Amino acid sequence: MAVDAPVRLGVLISGRGSNLQAIIDVVERGELNAEIRLVISNRAGAYGLERARRHGIATMVIEHRRFPSREDFDRALVAALNDHGVELVACAGFMRLLSPVMLNAFPNRIMNVHPALLPSFPGINAQKAAADRGVRFAGCTVFFVRAGVDDGPIIIQAVVPVHPDDDEERLSERILAQEHRIYPYAIRLYQERRLEVRDGRLAAHRQGPFVMPQCDFALAGGDDAWTRFAQPRPAPPARRGHLSRNPGAAIPPGTNTHRPCGSILAGGADQTLSSPGW
Repeated sequence: MAVDAPVRLGVLISGRGSNLQAIIDVVERGELNAEIRLVISNRAGAYGLERARRHGIATMVIEHRRFPSREDFDRALVAALNDHGVELVACAGFMRLLSPVMLNAFPNRIMNVHPALLPSFPGINAQKAAADRGVRFAGCTVFFVRAGVDDGPIIIQAVVPVHPDDDEERLSERILAQEHRIYPYAIRLYQERRLEVRDGRLAAHRQGPFVMPQCDFALAGGDDAWTRFAQPRPAPPARRGHLSRNPGAAIPPGTNTHRPCGSILAGGADQTLSSPGW
């Protein structure tokens, strides 16, 4: 795929499709060079199908219960995705584990988003587990799918502070808002050919440092504010100071500004903020 060619997306859903809508919105705003070729749901009543139809996107229902095995279901998924020329698969609330049939058909080309900072809290009810355990920071992770539950090379993460009065519902809403930001961004990194998996983890980009793009991504700030970094690429060295709500916010003292490629962490008081390539 040429760097300037749109990535051909297939999206798998099982429910309301809010992350699907976030991807659609970013594409229609011209912030992501992508074509959503097909949306597949394993549930006929999934509201995400209606979201796709409203935007003229092809949809298909492939109900998993009609197949004798997980592998047979995945073969049907692979056939439909290939028929529509899909190169990258985005799972957006798709409540099925994928078998090697699917994983081998799209190696390092299936993304998923999980409402926790993996590898912590994999599986269902991650937000409740985070709130119940009293962690200070929760968040979300976009990763390349592997066999197993919420396992695979991490592409990008966003951190959400956990407030003392948070319950599962409040925390889930704030985490979901960050999923809607980082998932389209992860797809953009793929479209720009910035993602390379080596030895089971994301490696440095073959053609140069992994850096933040200009003016098109926001990092979570204190009290869930978002701070836009408008510096031209490559970003300048981090300044020392305290995180604020203002553009060009300073980095807290002691921050590691050279994290390994593949994670973007940001937050409020007493929280590390860093970005690959800084």
